[in-house]
Amino acid sequence: MVKLLDRLRKGYGRKLVMLHAWNGWIVVALAVTGLILLGGFWREILGEGRVWIKEIHIVVGIGSLVPVLYYLLLAGKHWKQLRDKPWQRFNVLFVLALLVGWLASGVLLWQFRAVGPRWSNPALTVHDLLTWIGLPYIIYHSITRTQWLKEPNRRTVSSGRRPAQEELHPASMPQPFYTRRSFIRGSIAAGLAVLIGPSFLKWIGKSLGGSIGGNSMEQLLESDSNDLVPAPLPLAASSPPIGGGSSGHFRVYTVTPIPSFDNNNWSFTVDGLVEKKLQFTWEQFVKLKRKVQVSDFHCVTGWSVYHNTWEGIPLRTLLAEAGVKSEAQYIKFYSGDGVYTDALSLEQVKVQMSDVMVAVMHDGKPIPSDLGGPVRLIVPQMYAYKSVKWLVRIELIADSHVGYWEQRGYSNDAWV
Repeated sequence: MVKLLDRLRKGYGRKLVMLHAWNGWIVVALAVTGLILLGGFWREILGEGRVWIKEIHIVVGIGSLVPVLYYLLLAGKHWKQLRDKPWQRFNVLFVLALLVGWLASGVLLWQFRAVGPRWSNPALTVHDLLTWIGLPYIIYHSITRTQWLKEPNRRTVSSGRRPAQEELHPASMPQPFYTRRSFIRGSIAAGLAVLIGPSFLKWIGKSLGGSIGGNSMEQLLESDSNDLVPAPLPLAASSPPIGGGSSGHFRVYTVTPIPSFDNNNWSFTVDGLVEKKLQFTWEQFVKLKRKVQVSDFHCVTGWSVYHNTWEGIPLRTLLAEAGVKSEAQYIKFYSGDGVYTDALSLEQVKVQMSDVMVAVMHDGKPIPSDLGGPVRLIVPQMYAYKSVKWLVRIELIADSHVGYWEQRGYSNDAWV
């Protein structure tokens, strides 16, 4: 009977060790893929590969439910073992809360179309917050539980040799005030704080609207790489903005280095299947009659900026001036980065979306280069990958065009 119980205990222990290992690898996979998806650098490098990374992240995230469910089958016995170990109980509950929180918020982000921005936006904030808190904790927990860092009486002896009594109970030896183990653990904690702390503060600043490491619109305008004169003068409805000022923070995503423009290298063209080709210099473009509208801006990755006051030329106005030929069915938009394109159908613009705008101002100020200025497309009723940055050309075409991200797995119908 004693041998049987001992065998069962060992089997149970092996299951927990295996579960801990699998959970660790899942967290590593989610951390690596998640950080790649977050970083603008990788967005430029990976291109189409980013969509595959996103799919892997989703699959692994759903798979994280398996170790949670498996642990729940063992939880009763494990919880009894931790009866006199409050710190280990806290650790178990904390890690379970992280995994469940990541999974729940991740599912909402995955199903952003079904749940809409009201759910996906808070889900993104929760997902980010859990990452900033949970990832350093799990790294710290994993490193500090490795065999070489454990006290001698808690190590697993792989060689089969039992530690000598004096190794297990060095009571006769003088005890240091600050042990090597404590020093290494403290060093790891300090290192994680130095590496992750500034990024966390920057995220807090952006999320809460503070100035801690965040880039305000004023800062973006100060660092604007564009140099076009004269600057557009805002209409009365833009300054102060009739929308009351935007609520939220733009995240800067780009698939190329951010281009810069001046009066010599910038022009704007409307051509293709039109009666009259339109071409403007910057000096001519800022003299065009503009309108003001208020709309929300939704990104497919789960964040939004609300109550934006945009000022620009309605797309319908430009099409009417150019004169659209009967064979034209689609509108193709070109970015000044030389890479990014997207398209809308003529029917969508004429029938469903009167608010599509070629914008030159945001909340009464020029659009900074980081946010797609000097001119960008705004398609309020669709996700932002349709709102082409650094817009320089509009072409009327007969056949449909598959845009940059649509070629890489995104939906052609980007309705919010």
